Amino acid sequence: MNDSLEKVIKSCQEKNRKAQEEIYLQFSSILFSICLRYAENYEDAQDTFQEGFVIIFNKIDQFKFQGSFEGWMKRIMINLSLEKIKKKNTISFDDYENHLQLAIDNESDELPQGYNYQQILETVQHLPPQYRQVFNLYIFEEYSHQEIAELLQISVGTSKSNLSRAKNLLKQKLILLKPIADEKV
Repeated sequence: MNDSLEKVIKSCQEKNRKAQEEIYLQFSSILFSICLRYAENYEDAQDTFQEGFVIIFNKIDQFKFQGSFEGWMKRIMINLSLEKIKKKNTISFDDYENHLQLAIDNESDELPQGYNYQQILETVQHLPPQYRQVFNLYIFEEYSHQEIAELLQISVGTSKSNLSRAKNLLKQKLILLKPIADEKV
């Protein structure tokens, strides 16, 4: 961690509003993208994002300058996102197994190519909650299936199964969309 960031964090721990604004501006895009990946829609992501920053600033004195500050903040946003999903959804992880008939493509585990970030994000947001959680934790946060199982209180097998089903469902949904390459601004 560089000295400049450390000074800003220490100022935040002293409740300095200017330092809080600096942290917000520096990390908001990274943290909001996490909220978007877990939320069902943009408005839910905004709510989680705002609430997450309140938690970050209320608990910033708990950051002990051991490890990554960005990682500490990401963990708060991820945990808050998962907590909100759990409160909103009383559906068990296994409920969809009995209700969805997913076509399994044994030839390839790869997702279709040529889609822009927004298309993929919107498609991920429309996955069933338990698939979206496992997919995000495994693909974006790089958690192992063991870590996911412990965090979500499911079995490792359920984590693997939900990841596979999420990928298959994503494939099916993306195939129906027309790929649009990311535009350079």
